[in-house]
Amino acid sequence: MNTLYYECFSGISGDMNLGAMIDLGIDKDYLLGELKKLNLEGWNMRVEKDQRHGITGTKVTVVLTKEEKKHRHLSDINNIIEKSSLDPDVKTVTLQIFRKVAEAESKVHDIPLEKVHFHEVGAVDSIIDITGAAICYVKLGIKDIIVSPIELGSGFVKCAHGLLPVPAPATAAILEGIPVHKGKVDFEATTPTGAAILSILGTRFESELNMKVHRTGYGIGQRNNPELPNVLRVYLGESAGLEPGGHLSYLIESNIDDMNPEMYENLVNKLFEAGAADVFLSNIIMKKSRPGIKVSIICQAGNIEAIKDILFLESTTLGLRIIPFDKHTASRQINIIDTPYGPVTVKYAYHDNKLISAKPEISDCMAIAEKNKLPLVEVYNNIIAVIHAGKK
Repeated sequence: MNTLYYECFSGISGDMNLGAMIDLGIDKDYLLGELKKLNLEGWNMRVEKDQRHGITGTKVTVVLTKEEKKHRHLSDINNIIEKSSLDPDVKTVTLQIFRKVAEAESKVHDIPLEKVHFHEVGAVDSIIDITGAAICYVKLGIKDIIVSPIELGSGFVKCAHGLLPVPAPATAAILEGIPVHKGKVDFEATTPTGAAILSILGTRFESELNMKVHRTGYGIGQRNNPELPNVLRVYLGESAGLEPGGHLSYLIESNIDDMNPEMYENLVNKLFEAGAADVFLSNIIMKKSRPGIKVSIICQAGNIEAIKDILFLESTTLGLRIIPFDKHTASRQINIIDTPYGPVTVKYAYHDNKLISAKPEISDCMAIAEKNKLPLVEVYNNIIAVIHAGKK
């Protein structure tokens, strides 16, 4: 299975993550082109090679070119992302990361989620860092992301609320349940932005590296620390074997018989934004023979509270049930192959190290069909033929 391993021996920030992604092979012009879809003014991005302790990597700096509104609410961020022309998957991941920060701020300051206003994380440079992380994640198509114990740093950090001890309270809240250590450097090594990116994208948090490494990327930080290189190292490769794995997941369900059917689209969209892995609706017959809808959500433990909030705020439910279960899936790989139509993304599925499915990404097929004025079924079947001719 294609895997990323984040080695956070010197922490992580949003710009360090973007530097590592470009160093791994994400085209900077592609990234900039996608970020322009945010329609945000007053910034540009400087991408350059740099070194820390003799290690060469990529340094990304988001430069603000004009005075900007620094205090935004979660609704302001949602509005920016939803109005953009970004890929829907990128929008979903971006909003999940921002919501994670908002939940942490809500907890730290003991205020409702909708009243949280972002300071540093609401600034244009942080919006670029977080959206850029989502763009790279979706582009790479990698679902297995392992994160090492994260260095937090030490000392104090100056922020909108004054001088605070490292880690900042929001960072500490975001990283609850995730292995960390501190004290190797005397500054804020992990920012709230970097912490939120890893908390949402990370699938496993462990120190052991057990994978075949294909490429290594280095994201250079803004500091030049004399004792420890201010660098984020990210490995791209294959985890050992392609065995299907099981892991603990949660099924959240609610039966509803009094909700306007027009409201379900909004509910489902909000549930995915809150981190649901899957959402599905089933027709059921409830008490007094009333027709109703069973809303079922599959998620991870870290998303339960956010999903509960959405169900109670965006639906008419008065209760729900939460059921833990073991989720087993086939191992998957995503690769790009050459076809007569050009490059196409292909999804491969494996069970017991055997290929059981290989099919093209339907959105790629639709774009090709539209561009060439061909029936979708013709394009799809021709690409399937190419896949079978060179089956992995």
